[in-house]
Amino acid sequence: MQTTLRPSLSGTLLAIQTGQVRPLRVGGRKLVSAIGKTTVSGPIEVGVLGLAGDEQADLSVHGGMSKAVYALPSEHLSWWQAQRQTRGATLFEETLAPGYLGENLSLQGLLEEDLFIGDRLDFGDVIFSVTQPREPCGKFNAIMGYSQAAKDMVQSGRCGFYLAVDQTGFLQAGATCQVLAGSRSTRVTEALQYKAWKHLR
Repeated sequence: MQTTLRPSLSGTLLAIQTGQVRPLRVGGRKLVSAIGKTTVSGPIEVGVLGLAGDEQADLSVHGGMSKAVYALPSEHLSWWQAQRQTRGATLFEETLAPGYLGENLSLQGLLEEDLFIGDRLDFGDVIFSVTQPREPCGKFNAIMGYSQAAKDMVQSGRCGFYLAVDQTGFLQAGATCQVLAGSRSTRVTEALQYKAWKHLR
């Protein structure tokens, strides 16, 4: 009996983004956030705590070794742009640029349902491991311009995922990665639903 082997997963790094902490208004409150990232050119150094020059405002929910880098499938940006317009944020007609949702890495070809917690992304010089899905917050609603954005992220599974840095080095847009399978017990989308369920209890 022949066994059909699943082809190995691979993806492409379309763009790299970093951000600095800046003011953000959420529900009438003045906060600070580094959610809006801007694209960087050329190779960037990746350390155990993330990308050189990248900042986090609240280290209790972002950053640290297990959430050093945030990656998002670039395929989701057009969907999020449509959601903004259909959910009442009609003033926002511009195309969402890489980094708008706070992502450091804009990936192509690797969706949340394809990746499991513990999988590794091998870029050659740099290796990451998938640690958890991104959980949305009130700041995400503010940056997206409508109050149901966080709920849409959970329900759609278009959340992206956090990465730990297993091997430091330099990374550049255009690089490709191979997925090195971990235990493959929990998909990123399943982990997001489990976290959302725990919060509702």
